[in-house]
Amino acid sequence: MRLLLVEDDDHVAAALSAVLARHGFHVTHARSGEEALQALLPDVGAPFGVVLLDLGLPDQDGFEVCGKIRKRTATPVIMVTARSDTRSKIHGLNLGADDYVVKPYDTGELLARIHAVARRTPHTEGAPGQQPEADGPNALLLGPLTIEVPNRRVSVDGAAVPLTRKEFDLLALLAQRPGVVFRREQIISEVWQTSWEGTGRTLEVHIASLRSKLRMPALIETVRGVGYKIVVPA
Repeated sequence: MRLLLVEDDDHVAAALSAVLARHGFHVTHARSGEEALQALLPDVGAPFGVVLLDLGLPDQDGFEVCGKIRKRTATPVIMVTARSDTRSKIHGLNLGADDYVVKPYDTGELLARIHAVARRTPHTEGAPGQQPEADGPNALLLGPLTIEVPNRRVSVDGAAVPLTRKEFDLLALLAQRPGVVFRREQIISEVWQTSWEGTGRTLEVHIASLRSKLRMPALIETVRGVGYKIVVPA
């Protein structure tokens, strides 16, 4: 697996790169946010499986870099940082990070988290804006909205809509049973695999993002005090 390590400290990067290499990763080291964004351009080379992103970068804040990455690609992002406060964790997850690891960390745990997010991201996933292939037997059709579950692709009236991994997981979950109300706790448990109360705000942010990206604000209905449901367009 190709892995992009975004870390401005050369000593930290060298030590971690050596460990990752011993475990079969091909590491590209970026020392700044701009270097990382350039490395992620589609014409630079083969896609990366995971991005390890430090937040304390010399040219721009790591949160800003994560937001830019999410606009370009659905590649999993793991924030690796010394910022351990809950607000930073929530902010990072709201921006689309797939995981958040606090320094100092156990190397074995970091490797496990890398493999975990990589397993949850299909290799067939296309780049944002890529035109979807023909609808398959496992496609969910909701009016003008098409959700290709195996390929993790979404389109509205035939136009591809780039979603983050969590946005897709959330949409696919709700779309499996149109008209059925999913409780907030159930959504958080199935999509984020946690019962952490702080994830509630993350859920609201992802719902708002889906409504905006799909340009179908009435598709996902809020059931006050309970959760959310898909309303099939006429």
